[in-house]
Amino acid sequence: MTPDTPGTGHELWASAGLGAAGAVMVIGGAEDKVRDKTILARFARLAGGADARIVVISTASSLGDAATETYRELFDGLGITAMEGLRPEEREEADDPAVSKIMAEATGVFLTGGNQSRLTQVVGGTRLGDALANAHDRGAVLAGTSAGASALASHMVAFGQPGTTPKNRMVQLSAGLGILTGLVIDQHFEQRGRHGRLLALVAQSPSLLGMGVDEDTCAIVHPDQTLQVLGKGAVTIVDGRHVKTDAYRGKGYKPLMVSGAILHSLPSGYWFDLRSRTLMASADAAGREREASE
Repeated sequence: MTPDTPGTGHELWASAGLGAAGAVMVIGGAEDKVRDKTILARFARLAGGADARIVVISTASSLGDAATETYRELFDGLGITAMEGLRPEEREEADDPAVSKIMAEATGVFLTGGNQSRLTQVVGGTRLGDALANAHDRGAVLAGTSAGASALASHMVAFGQPGTTPKNRMVQLSAGLGILTGLVIDQHFEQRGRHGRLLALVAQSPSLLGMGVDEDTCAIVHPDQTLQVLGKGAVTIVDGRHVKTDAYRGKGYKPLMVSGAILHSLPSGYWFDLRSRTLMASADAAGREREASE
């Protein structure tokens, strides 16, 4: 039995609703929607396959209901017909008791891309925000792509500038939806040259673990806080526990000194322990460890 074997370990717990928290899929955006659909197919499987009940939250998107319908067609093609769309545009709508009823039946929740600040400012601290956390706690799989990925963490990139050199004031941090704690997530990572701003964030907040996710790539965070990489790109992790920096003296938009940060670049198939902040020995070793704990 390997970590990618269908229906093993946490996948069974999530789909059966046996009380364990669900997996969280952090997608770097531009996930394949045409060919193999590897990431979307994994989400569908974790949500319960043909028996899944999916809720798509498209508040972040500027495409209106078209974003919801795009995913409805995609999930229908993956054998899932039970899907609800939620698109609150004001906090009052996200606080409607009816959204809690819809979310209570979800086995999977998918947050679309768009503007993460719009998503968190509409949903954070409302009934929908609480229902999202409750769905995760009872075993539903949560997934966010692009803006939806950033919003899943406790701390979020609100906006910023690209670049490979960390600079003062190049990025603004704000509160996310708090599903994944102790993390800050950036997406479209390699494609939009966001290495510098993730380094700047970790230098300014070294207690946070920085995570950059490439397009068509997914970091699957399992309930035991192990992370599995899936997709065509890589997941970059920046650990600033031992960092030395002059960020506290930063002025204007000048470059920051950042030394001692530990960087991990993990392509598909690799596993990482978020608690110990260490690379797991191998995919096979991760599978054996997980099998032994079940």
